[in-house]
Formats: sequence, structure tokens, C-alpha cells
Amino acid sequence: MSTLFTSDHEWLRIEGDIATIGITDFAQSQLGDVVFVELPKVGRTLKKAEAVAVVESVKAASDVYAPISGEVLQVNEAVMAEPALVNSDAADKAWFFKVEIADKGELAGLMDEAAYKAHTA
Repeated sequence: MSTLFTSDHEWLRIEGDIATIGITDFAQSQLGDVVFVELPKVGRTLKKAEAVAVVESVKAASDVYAPISGEVLQVNEAVMAEPALVNSDAADKAWFFKVEIADKGELAGLMDEAAYKAHTA
């Protein structure tokens, strides 16, 4: 299992052909108190870089982009019911959705944790 990051502050936890995707702790700290999360529908086919989810905080609404192409297998109902989870546990319990990876080659452009930390420094 490896974790990768995008320059748009999404994380991906890769397990085989499945990617679990959420936003980073850095992203939630910039947003402030999250009050609403809208996630893609199960079965939707995502294209890399398309806006697929929305996170609203008391400060602003932000799009979440698909870091890779693939089909949505599962969404995290808990984070829609309790958006504050994004603030308390962005890197674990507040994952957004799981995708069956269409093209593992797309992972090549993503950052590892060290590169992401340098990106946000």
C-alpha cells in the first residue's frame, strides 16, 4: 500500500487496482471548518483532472479533482453525513471515494510524501 499526492492537495492510497482518495490535512487546514461535502455517484467513470467532488467550508467552496481516471466503486457516506470528519481526520476516516484505477501509468505524475511536504512548505 502506497500513498501519493497531487499538487491540488488530494491524497491517494493505492492497494492493487483500487485507489482510495481524499483531501490532505494541509488542504483541510486551509479551508477551515468543513460544513458540506458532495461526492461523485458510485458507478461514475472519472477522467483524470475533472472536478468530481465539492468541499464547502465556512470560508469557501472548493472543487476536488480526480487524480486518476477510473470508475467510482464506493463513496464515504460518513463524510457526507458528518463533514467535520474532514477537519478531524482528513488522512484516514474522511476518505472521499474509492476508484478502480483505469491506467496505472497516470500514477507516475504524482508526488510521494516527501515531495508533497516540499510542495506545501
